[in-house]
Amino acid sequence: MSEVVAQRDGVRVEKVTTSGAFELDGGSWDVENNVWLIGDDDSVLVVDPGHESGPILAAVAGRRIAGIWCTHAHNDHIDAAAGIKQVQPDVRIALHPDDWPLWELTYPEQRFDDDLADGDVQTVAGARIEVLHTPGHSPGACCFHLPDLGIVLTGDTLFQGGPGATGRSFSSFPVIIDSIRDRLLTLPPQTRVLTGHGDATTIGDEAPHLQEWIDAGS
Repeated sequence: MSEVVAQRDGVRVEKVTTSGAFELDGGSWDVENNVWLIGDDDSVLVVDPGHESGPILAAVAGRRIAGIWCTHAHNDHIDAAAGIKQVQPDVRIALHPDDWPLWELTYPEQRFDDDLADGDVQTVAGARIEVLHTPGHSPGACCFHLPDLGIVLTGDTLFQGGPGATGRSFSSFPVIIDSIRDRLLTLPPQTRVLTGHGDATTIGDEAPHLQEWIDAGS
């Protein structure tokens, strides 16, 4: 079951919620993830296929998958990618290469197909999607900006209420602050922020709190 969260000129953004475990540094935490589908009735881009592939494929509903883009390579954002690729073998998985050390924790024998880079652009169903490299939560973390729809998909970089976690391996609080300040808070204030977990927010709602986050630290 998916929920349409935005729609314009035949393009829609849908949310699928999946549940499972996030595992890193020897710990395991039960989490719910937001998986995002961007497309129309014919094709769709899958963003952050977390946990099990079944609910995601049910929401895809037979459409051609134009690609799988991952905001970062924590297992709860990528571990359904292989199952989706089994159903549509030609689909290509894209990730920023700086997240290779995290990717191989889940897929030690399978590399992703394409490297994402800052400034990359893809058009899916007429929707322009721009890659913003926003390291901090992980070295290769990226956000995906849809300017025509006034949306940015932030993965675990920015949430309602502050930055993503930086207390684990491969993360950095000063770096995530720089990414949020320089790459995200410069977007129009009305831009909707669709996050990797939890509820949406806007750039305008979060921007006034930057100094509070800095003062609070990691």
